[in-house]
Amino acid sequence: MTTGRPTPDPGRPAAGVGLPPGATAETPIFVISVAAELAGLHAQTLRSYDRLGLVSPGRSPGGGRRYSARDIALLREVQRLSQEEGVNLAGIKRIIELEQLVDELRTRLAEMADELLAAHTAAEHAAASVHASYRRDLVPVDRRQALVVWRPGPRRS
Repeated sequence: MTTGRPTPDPGRPAAGVGLPPGATAETPIFVISVAAELAGLHAQTLRSYDRLGLVSPGRSPGGGRRYSARDIALLREVQRLSQEEGVNLAGIKRIIELEQLVDELRTRLAEMADELLAAHTAAEHAAASVHASYRRDLVPVDRRQALVVWRPGPRRS
């Protein structure tokens, strides 16, 4: 089951979320009150989602929750699935898990495709190297089409 929306790109901030210089979409920088405001939710809802494992924010050295731009995009997606699609929180958790699995599998597939391309390239170079080492003065002969000249030996009387 797809959500109809792409999952947030970890390299880009969520729409409408400004990041300080040097921060990425994965950098946990927003305190819970700011994250709640950016996501359009109540802070207690964010705590509940954290307890349920829907969104797992980073933690500050003092233990406070710190949300990244990606977390905020995920919070918005949870809210959208719940409100617009009518999916319950257990279903949303499963959707999130499956989308993460799909992302991991896509990444692994891309890695394997790169490995396969490298192996094909190495095999082509090895074959070219072997062909380059052939002696040019030898010519392969197909024995099925070879001409055999028969000469009779001396006759005995």
